[in-house]
Amino acid sequence: MSAKNLSVLREWTPIKLTPELIKESRERYDGKIMLSGIIQRANTLNQNGRVYPKSILEREIMNYQKLIQENRALGECDHPDSSVIELKNVSHIVREAYMRGDDVYGRIEILDTPSGKIIQSLIESGVTLGISSRGVGSTSSQGGNQVVQDDFQLICFDMVSEPSTPGAFMLKEHKINKRELDKFFNQSDKIDRMFNDILRW
Repeated sequence: MSAKNLSVLREWTPIKLTPELIKESRERYDGKIMLSGIIQRANTLNQNGRVYPKSILEREIMNYQKLIQENRALGECDHPDSSVIELKNVSHIVREAYMRGDDVYGRIEILDTPSGKIIQSLIESGVTLGISSRGVGSTSSQGGNQVVQDDFQLICFDMVSEPSTPGAFMLKEHKINKRELDKFFNQSDKIDRMFNDILRW
């Protein structure tokens, strides 16, 4: 994997909630706010001109199951400029993620952490938030679009505000090196990823 071509890639999807849905969630899940819906799309041109092939998203969602099962599928309040999840900024945990057609569906629990309480307050105040994937990889220009390549690795889904300029969050990238990526994926994660690749063959 070439470190020089890897960037942090982000995509944004809005979350629409009503007071009724929030109330229903709290009653059903013992006071917790649970969000569910589409959190990512494959084979779709995003606002920033980026396309995620279905085969790559399917692979990454399959690999992401290990993090969900181990209660490590954490996300932050806002996107950091890093591929590492900072525990002090964690606001939620993904409880479920799966593909249906070209869509990735997820179920997310908002946590009672300081950042989670900010998200809860914003949601209950009617603020439109979004769910945004964060991963590392490269893109290739194809037909005027940036197509995500096979080296893409999904890291997490973050909660973000709706950008005032379309694509503002998605265009924000920075180069990373392999050492930074190794801080997030442990040896067990890498073995699981290789095993899943073998199963796909």
